[in-house]
Amino acid sequence: MRRPQCPSPTPDDADPVPGTAGHAADGAELAAGCAEHTSGAAEAGHAPSPVRGNLPAELNAFVGREDELSELEALLRDSRLVTVVGVAGVGKTRVAARIAALMEKRYCDGVWIAELSALHDPGLLEHALVDALGLTDHTSRPPRTTLLAHCAPRRLLLVIDGFEHLIDACAEVVRELLRRAPQVRVLAAGRRPLRVDGEVALVLKPMADDDAVELFARRAGAVQPGFRLTDGNRETARELCRRLDGIPLALELAAGRLRALSMDQVLHRLDDRFRLLTGGSRSALPRHQTLRTAIGWSHELCAPEQRLLWARLSVFAGQFDLEAVEYICSGPGLPADAVLDALDELLGQSVVVREDSPTGSRYRLLDTVREYGAEWLSATGDSERLRRRHRDWYLGLATWCELDWFGPRQAEAAARIDSELPNLRRAMECSLESPDEVHLAQYLAGTLWFYWAGCGRLAEGRHWLDLVLEEESPHDPSRLKALWVLGYVAVLQGDPVAAVSALQECREEGERSGDATAVAYAVHRTGCLALVTDDPARAEELLREALGRYRAIGELNSNVLMAQVELGMAVAFRGDLDGAAEICDEVRGICEDHGERWALAYALYVLGYAALQRGEGGRARRMLGECLSIAYAFHDLLGTVLSLELLALVTVADGDAAEAAVLQGAAARIWPSVGLPLFGSAHYGRPRAQCEERARAELGDVRYEQERRSGSRLDTEGAVARALREGAGGQGTAIRGDAPGDTRRPAASRTTERGGPELGR
Repeated sequence: MRRPQCPSPTPDDADPVPGTAGHAADGAELAAGCAEHTSGAAEAGHAPSPVRGNLPAELNAFVGREDELSELEALLRDSRLVTVVGVAGVGKTRVAARIAALMEKRYCDGVWIAELSALHDPGLLEHALVDALGLTDHTSRPPRTTLLAHCAPRRLLLVIDGFEHLIDACAEVVRELLRRAPQVRVLAAGRRPLRVDGEVALVLKPMADDDAVELFARRAGAVQPGFRLTDGNRETARELCRRLDGIPLALELAAGRLRALSMDQVLHRLDDRFRLLTGGSRSALPRHQTLRTAIGWSHELCAPEQRLLWARLSVFAGQFDLEAVEYICSGPGLPADAVLDALDELLGQSVVVREDSPTGSRYRLLDTVREYGAEWLSATGDSERLRRRHRDWYLGLATWCELDWFGPRQAEAAARIDSELPNLRRAMECSLESPDEVHLAQYLAGTLWFYWAGCGRLAEGRHWLDLVLEEESPHDPSRLKALWVLGYVAVLQGDPVAAVSALQECREEGERSGDATAVAYAVHRTGCLALVTDDPARAEELLREALGRYRAIGELNSNVLMAQVELGMAVAFRGDLDGAAEICDEVRGICEDHGERWALAYALYVLGYAALQRGEGGRARRMLGECLSIAYAFHDLLGTVLSLELLALVTVADGDAAEAAVLQGAAARIWPSVGLPLFGSAHYGRPRAQCEERARAELGDVRYEQERRSGSRLDTEGAVARALREGAGGQGTAIRGDAPGDTRRPAASRTTERGGPELGR
């Protein structure tokens, strides 16, 4: 008698995961089909399964993971082998068991789980699978024969968990099982894929912030009755979950510590997390009872070269790329040509996480995995060598990015520094630990001037510059550079006292030691200080001197162009609008020749200012709109807020006083993140005062304040989008880093030569 077929899951009749539409009706239909299948199997001589499977009951509530469960449900509908991979403790076992339970009705012959972590002999694998399926066979048949004979006619889901140490044997059995049992599906959970044809892998990431907090709160409530999240402790819980990377095992172990400690105490003790996070549930698998054991389980399964690379990767902070890994981590025991293969294995085993970023493929270790690796690195006695190697790599990276800042790769350099900032911080910290290496920290803090000033990081730049200059060191070029960069940052922050102190020391020591470059920069930034403190005549004198010094030493970069822009601003403040425009037109030409965008934005700001003062509102708006787009793309808050201030005046001149007030409110919200509003300067502040006067006159005080408050509720992105939209006549303008083409001058009209422009004539 031909055996009836159990209904196959298809996109049209598949039983949805409980909670989705159609579950009840489709579940009943499948149940009827399974009943028919069981009856037919009995008639055919096959003993029906006595139970629907061996899934253990859940002992506590399952939290979150809705997206992952939905994705797994879809993958299991379309693929016969799905593997959930992820780092130790991320919840692979629980997620696999959860989706298996939710989909149980789809499998007429049940859902069966085989836990393999305690099995050490690959020769016993097939016996373990037979046992997991509840089979008894007293014949002399090999266990694989029994397994295949049982599964061949059946429709079941086999869940295998903890197979990493048996990867080859497990892959072989699964491959044959899928070939010989066409209605069997396999759901695997482990650190790495099986690498069997047809396999689909789902990388299980740490929990999202909100889900992690909910999981912690639920588990905390189980060990400390009455525990609940409040306004007073919610942020502490969120920080604790973040410090633990959102790893469910770590969160559950931390919650268990609330029997004896407060949440604040747990948070403060996380620096020794492996000692703190012990004492898991007795019902948990041995490898899950402590965080150290869970990660140690992964470590034991790595080959020697993989363990060595894991340890050396712990010197990184945040993300890192392949080039850095190959330079820093190669060495004794790990040749450079073996690094890629070892990294690939760690990726496959979920020790290393891959992340795509604007700068390409990057990698990282979760904090908990990094700390485990750091302990092993310390045990090898190689920590100091690796830290210096790490420091040297990032010194070189900062140097190259500073060179790339003046050219078409400017945006790429900014993105690269942004992604590498945690490693650059670590490099500065490393150099500050030894008096003989303080100059390297000063060099690095000074070399990053373009990031501090050009990418909205003034406050952090000020922190590092102050810190590295506190240490005693000779007045070599590294210290002098850090001094003029500190003076520059202080000028932009509206701190003239600190600026004068740093710039005066830089100039005096530069003259004493014959460092013409340091003197030129000190003079330049002193001229910039005079500009923002309302002394345009003195500013013009100093900036022309600085430009002469730059020409004498052959210096041409974004700083030099900014000196010319600032000269243009000083000339404009003195009433020579045509002279200012001529100076900044020259800068624009050089920027276009070199692919420079950041200094271009400020040149456009001066050109927009000059056009506005001459009553050329349309031209001013085009210039300022491009300035705003470029500044925003670089996260340059100073350029962003300055252009917003002038666009408000353009807007009121165009007859829209309400919108002008909105833009003024938006600008006012940004200034505290930059420094002293409009530098406290009467010259820079005059357009704001003119705008406010005209807008108040047209709207009245009450309406003006209402619109201004409305603008103050806009975040930076919203303010920029609104300003650019208004500039497009309400049609909507994308926020972009590329400049609109209609504000560029034809190449034939440029007044400079590529080889050596006569700056600031």
